[in-house]
Amino acid sequence: MAMKKSRAVSAKGILEYRLHGSRGLPVGANLVCADNSGAKVLRIVQVYRTGSRLRRRPSAKVGDLVTVAVKKGTPDLKNKLMKAIIIRQRYPVRRRDGLRVVFEDNAAVLVTPEGDIKGTEVKGPVAKEAVDLWPKLSALASMVV
Repeated sequence: MAMKKSRAVSAKGILEYRLHGSRGLPVGANLVCADNSGAKVLRIVQVYRTGSRLRRRPSAKVGDLVTVAVKKGTPDLKNKLMKAIIIRQRYPVRRRDGLRVVFEDNAAVLVTPEGDIKGTEVKGPVAKEAVDLWPKLSALASMVV
């Protein structure tokens, strides 16, 4: 019988951030939209790539792709379901070197279905974990923490 090769060993770089991290944003959390797409307040509806556990609400962390509902914003975006990338969270994010990073608000940027960022600029700082996972985000980020 052949042994199965572990996927975590072969894709060490990106998978390392996806497996570890402080999940501080459950489904139903409100976020600030940090780009200039026209949306103001977002609510998390679905989290991609989360393991499931009985009676545990799916939760997201910095760098995760989520589906959000636009709660406040321009009339053409309001009440629409869109994808977003989380760039900041209030819950402390622990890094490998032991440093803990805390932001003032929970924020995300809207993403098109193709994976491009909808806005042309990102307001405020962006977590390093999100920039490592999404290279297109690093081009628009004014400050990476």
